[in-house]
Amino acid sequence: MAIDDTRPTGSHDETSLMKPARLIAIYLPQFHPVPENNEWWGLGFTEWTNVTKARPMFPGHYQPHLPADMGFYDLRVPETREDQANLARAHGIEAFCYYHYWFGAGRRILERPLNEVVASGKPDFPFCVCWANQTWTGIWHGAPNRILIEQTYPGDTDHRAHFESLLPAFADRRHITIDGKPVFSIYKPEDLPDPKRTLDLWRTMAQEAGLPGLHILGMQSDMRWNPKDYGFDGKICLPLIQNRPWVSKRQPIKWLKRQAALRVGLPSFHSAKRFVPELEALRSLSYEWHPCLVDTWDNTPRSGKNGVVLVDASPEQFSQLVDTALDLVSHREPEHRLVFLKSWNEWGEGNHLEPDRRNGRKYLEVLRDAMNRSVPT
Repeated sequence: MAIDDTRPTGSHDETSLMKPARLIAIYLPQFHPVPENNEWWGLGFTEWTNVTKARPMFPGHYQPHLPADMGFYDLRVPETREDQANLARAHGIEAFCYYHYWFGAGRRILERPLNEVVASGKPDFPFCVCWANQTWTGIWHGAPNRILIEQTYPGDTDHRAHFESLLPAFADRRHITIDGKPVFSIYKPEDLPDPKRTLDLWRTMAQEAGLPGLHILGMQSDMRWNPKDYGFDGKICLPLIQNRPWVSKRQPIKWLKRQAALRVGLPSFHSAKRFVPELEALRSLSYEWHPCLVDTWDNTPRSGKNGVVLVDASPEQFSQLVDTALDLVSHREPEHRLVFLKSWNEWGEGNHLEPDRRNGRKYLEVLRDAMNRSVPT
């Protein structure tokens, strides 16, 4: 396909280069019916099904999270996507990072929203793509051992077809870039077989298509994972939020506490107060890395008692986290000041910047206010 010669270098304007950071919100396209979900979970299933069935599991547990400004939207509706972009832009967010699902042998799911964004040219709002390369199981409905779609890696022919499917997005003038190269991220980089060879193949194909290449980021929570060792340009540092950890009987007190929690149906808990010191620890990393910030988290609508609830989360706590992230990237060249936000609309994980009926726009206002008061260097 022909590359648009009017595409601006870096897909940004001079205004964005004056910002203290480039805020990129991760975006879940799970809010429209698809045949697979109808078959697995019943006609009309979307992420809203999980959201609305949630109930409090302990005193003070905030569930369900119900949408405010946007309502129970359907991502097949173009006006919804426009409203999302307008709301994000008004609060300092530069782009959405769309989760993209390719399971091998051309098997895709939930591709319609991004396909329509690319085909229509609307909304006129920057974006990038994250390959969510993960096997789908029945964990959302208490059946973690049930395989719904298996993530496979059939080889170079499939990698080529995968790249060709994404080329219209990479070539789009709205796609965010670093050094002119479209930014592409991989959710589980450690699962990609022979990553250096595969990523070199995609970079070569990008150049053959008229692009300068690709800037490829791996998502990881392990600080020991160096992206350069695996052919990646950099890393998105995911915060460490894990489901209930396995506890050995050799740790009798912890083991007994876990068994007691399981008996009464309690989830695990993680404190938001840990995020700032964990973020500060990233200063010492020698490779390219980008912060990823979590505002709230509660995936009990999906995982029940095996879920994790983020305690101590508040707009005030999130404000400290955002200020820390902006300081961490302030010394970088403007184009490299990427800060990822997890997430724009992961409602089933209680992880959303979109307004809910309890907090309204408070978390979005934290972002807007931090961006307005920070002065780039």
